[in-house]
Amino acid sequence: MNRQAANNRSAGDVDLSIIIVSYNTREMTVECLRSIAAETRDTSYEVLVVDNKSSDGSAEAIRENFPDVKLTALTDNIGFARANNLAAKTARGRRILLLNPDTIILHRAIDRLMEFAARNPSYRVWGGRTVFGDGSLNATSCFRKITLWNLACFAFCLTYFGRRSAFLNSESYGGWQRDTVRHVDIVTGCFLLIDRDLWDQLDGFDPAFFMYGEEADLCQRARVAGARPAVTPNATIVHYGGASDVVPVDKRVKVFKGRITLINRHFSSITRDLARGLHLIAPLMRWCGYRLAAFLSGKFDLASKADYWKAVWRRRAEWINGYDAYAPEKK
Repeated sequence: MNRQAANNRSAGDVDLSIIIVSYNTREMTVECLRSIAAETRDTSYEVLVVDNKSSDGSAEAIRENFPDVKLTALTDNIGFARANNLAAKTARGRRILLLNPDTIILHRAIDRLMEFAARNPSYRVWGGRTVFGDGSLNATSCFRKITLWNLACFAFCLTYFGRRSAFLNSESYGGWQRDTVRHVDIVTGCFLLIDRDLWDQLDGFDPAFFMYGEEADLCQRARVAGARPAVTPNATIVHYGGASDVVPVDKRVKVFKGRITLINRHFSSITRDLARGLHLIAPLMRWCGYRLAAFLSGKFDLASKADYWKAVWRRRAEWINGYDAYAPEKK
């Protein structure tokens, strides 16, 4: 454990440090903080919020309504990974919970997740189940790591026809309703509990990731260190998803950039180029497929989807090399 972390721990231990990174999600962040207070009864905790230069008054609303929250209001948007790392430096909890601002804690979910961790301490990374506002499953609480197989299924649209197939949609654990305890490759950062000692051992998130992909990288490094990430359905929260990204194409570009960075960092030199090539195929296939379907059916919504993927394809120069720290060398 580094000296800074040791000093933080000696300042006064609590069970849990809850870290939230906000960006233009004022109303959702306020509701999230209220749900934490209402639904967390058995866990001693602190809440640390880093606001990434929101322009909607988020910092002011948090400061006014939640004086006990440790708020860091930044003058620059430093990204999700670096903001979490910043908060973790002063966190005092024996465990750290990463929580998105567009979430609502249901039925004592934090207490239940902490109980799950206490019963299974060897896992060292834990997650729960996420649902949308209407109670339907939001399957993005966990994923399988990227492989050439699941990437090929995505690129050639096999996942579209086999969404409930564990074989054709393996990256999303197709067909599993997140209704059983299960070990997973990746617990997503919307609701991720991790041992503080492991976080320190891994030096937290890799700051090369601005947004998206950082938790996949963290979980992969955690597994190498002996962790066995797992999720439980007994800890369920609402996760609306994508609240800070209001332009869909912008979000997809960031997601792809994070995925390419994962490939650059964790794939072998033999498979890296192939995996990046499959990522290029994905938007092209969808652009052409939706355009053909729109022409044959005359449906406007299909034409809109074609335009979306066309925009992603045309912006490929922004994402195909990933973030600079792991970008391939130009030949």
